[in-house]
Amino acid sequence: MTAPPTASVSARPGARVGAPRSSGWFGGLDGLRALAVTLVVVYHLFPGALPGGFIGVDVFFAISGFLITSLLLREADRSGTIRLGRFWRRRARRLLPALGATLLICTAAALAVGRDALVGIGGQLLGAAFFVSNWVYTATGVDYFAKDAPELFRNTWSLSIEEQFYVVLPLLLLLLLLLLRRAKRSTAVVLLLALGIASAIWMAVLALGGAPPTRVYFGSDTHVFGLLLGAALALRMYRPEQLGVVASVPDRPAQLRLLAISGGGIAVLLWLACVLREGSVESFAGGIQLATAASLAVIAAVTRPGAWLGRALDVAPLRWIGARSYGIYLWHWPVWVLGAELMGPEGRTGVGAWTLGVGVLLITIACATLSYRYLELPVRALGLRRSLGLLLRPAQGTLRRRRIASAVLVLLLLTVPAVTIAVATAPSRSSSAEAILRGQEALRKKQATPPPAAAASSKPTGGDITAVGDSVMLASSPELETRYPGISIDAEVSRGLGAGLGIVEDLAKHGQLRHVLVIGLGTNGPVLDDDLARLRAVAGTRQLVLVNAHADRDWIPGVNADLQKFAAQHRGVVVADWNAAITPRPDLLAGDGIHPEPEGGARYADAVSKAVAALQQPDEAIGFGAPRR
Repeated sequence: MTAPPTASVSARPGARVGAPRSSGWFGGLDGLRALAVTLVVVYHLFPGALPGGFIGVDVFFAISGFLITSLLLREADRSGTIRLGRFWRRRARRLLPALGATLLICTAAALAVGRDALVGIGGQLLGAAFFVSNWVYTATGVDYFAKDAPELFRNTWSLSIEEQFYVVLPLLLLLLLLLLRRAKRSTAVVLLLALGIASAIWMAVLALGGAPPTRVYFGSDTHVFGLLLGAALALRMYRPEQLGVVASVPDRPAQLRLLAISGGGIAVLLWLACVLREGSVESFAGGIQLATAASLAVIAAVTRPGAWLGRALDVAPLRWIGARSYGIYLWHWPVWVLGAELMGPEGRTGVGAWTLGVGVLLITIACATLSYRYLELPVRALGLRRSLGLLLRPAQGTLRRRRIASAVLVLLLLTVPAVTIAVATAPSRSSSAEAILRGQEALRKKQATPPPAAAASSKPTGGDITAVGDSVMLASSPELETRYPGISIDAEVSRGLGAGLGIVEDLAKHGQLRHVLVIGLGTNGPVLDDDLARLRAVAGTRQLVLVNAHADRDWIPGVNADLQKFAAQHRGVVVADWNAAITPRPDLLAGDGIHPEPEGGARYADAVSKAVAALQQPDEAIGFGAPRR
C-alpha cells in the first residue's frame, strides 16, 4: 500500500456535504483505508484471529487505483496534459521519507538482534529501494504466507507493485486522453476493465494450474487487477462537466441503495477475512477477486457526496488511522519480525504470540505517529529538495525545523554505518536452512560410506528400519543415524503424507522396505484417513511408527489427533511423540520454531527410539496392522 495520494483527493476532515466537486473531496476513503490496514495488521500480528486478513492489501490496491487516477484526470482537465515529472516527484516525497526511515532503523535494529533477522538483508534493501521486492521474492522463492524465518521487509512487495503501476499509469492515461478526445470515454473504461479482468483471470489460472503460491501472489501481472479496476472505476465516475458545481445530496431512497451497496461490500470483506485461508487455491481463484469487487462497490457508494456510510467512515478515529495507514503498514511487519526473533519460538504460539502482537502494535503506532508528524508531513510541505537543503543547512530553518533536521542527522549517523555492517555480515541462510543442510550433508556422507555390520540383537537395529519424512526428519537425520547406524532415511523439504506415500509404495515394490517403517510427514499439511489406510496396507505386517508434528500451523493439532486415533485402532502401529518431546524445550529448535538443531534432533531420535521399543511389547507383536479390537 502507499500513502494517501494527496490531500485533494483523500477524505478531508471538515469538508461539508454538498461541497463543490472541484474540491476533490472523497468521503469515507480514510475510514476504508483504516479498515484495510486493520485487516492486514490483525492477520499478521494475531495468528488465527483473521485468517483471510491478507485481503486488506487488495482493498488498498482498489483505493489507490481509484484515487491516483482521479488525481491524474483532474490534472489533465486543469492543464490539458499529465506532467509526468511532477507526478512522480509528488509520489516520491510522499513515499520515500517513511520508507527510508523504516529501512534504515529496522535494519540497524536487526543488526542488534542478529540471528535470522539479517538473512538476505542486502537483496531485501535493494528490492525495497528500487520497488522490485515482489520480483526479488518471486525469484528467491519467498512464501508470503510462511512465518518461519520471515524476511524483514517482506511487506514491501505490495508497495513495489503499486509503484510499478504508478510508473505505467500516467503513460497509459496519456494514451487514453487521446481516446477521450476521439471516442466515447466508455472505450477507455472498457480497456482498463479488460486489462484488470485479464490479470484477475491470470491469477486464477496459475493457481488452478498448480503454480507456486509465491508466483501467483507476488506477480505484478497477476496482482495488478485491483489497481486497474480502481482506475477504471475512477474513469467511469469522473464528471469533468460537473467540476465547480455544488454536488447534490442523494435523497432517502438513493441513500438506502448506497447504504445497501456499501454495507454489503464491507460485510463481504469481513466475511472473506474470516473464512479465506492463506495460500489456498480458493483464495487465488475467487477470494481475492471477490474482495476487490467488494472494495470497488464500497468505494463507488461511499464517495457519493453525503452518503450515510461515507459520513460514518469519516469519524475522527478512523480518519486518524487512515491518514497514518501507510506508516502503520510499513512498520508493523519488520517490528513483528524483530520481536519474534527476540522472543524465539515462544512468541509464535499461544499467549506468547498474542503478547508479542500487542507489544508490536503499540510500537508500530508510536513509530507511525512519529514518522507522520516529524518526517512525512514536513517533507510533503517542503518537498524533497528543500527538505534535503534544510538537512544539509539546518541553521537556515525555523527552530522546529532545525530540531527535526538535527534529529534526522543523528539518526543517519547512527543507522547508516549499522546498515553497512548488517549488509556485509548478513548470513546467507537462516538457522532452519542450516539445520536442513546439516541433515542433507549427513545423508550424503551416509550414502558414500557403507554402514557397519550390525551385531546380532533381538531389538531392531538401523538395518531393520526404513524412515520416510519431511524436512524435520531431514534436520534430525544425523541424530537418527547416530542412534540407529545403517538406518535408511528418505526425507525431503515440504513433503506431505501424499507424496511420502508414493515413496513408501515404490520402496515396497522394489523390495526395499524394511521390517520397521518410520513415517514423519505431518508438518506440511493435514493427513487424510484414506492415505493412512493406504499406508497401513503397504506396510502389511511391518511395524509402523508415526511421528507426530510440532509447528505453529493451524492443522497440527488435527494431524496429531488423527495419528493418535489411527495408532489406537491398530496393533503394530505407535506414535513417536515428537511434539511432547520438544514442547518443553523450544530453544532446541531453529529460528522458525519447527526444525531441530542438534540437541533437538537428539530429542527427535529419542522419541523414535521410544516408539520402536514400544513396538516390541507383546501386545504390539501380534497381528501387525490388524484392528486392536
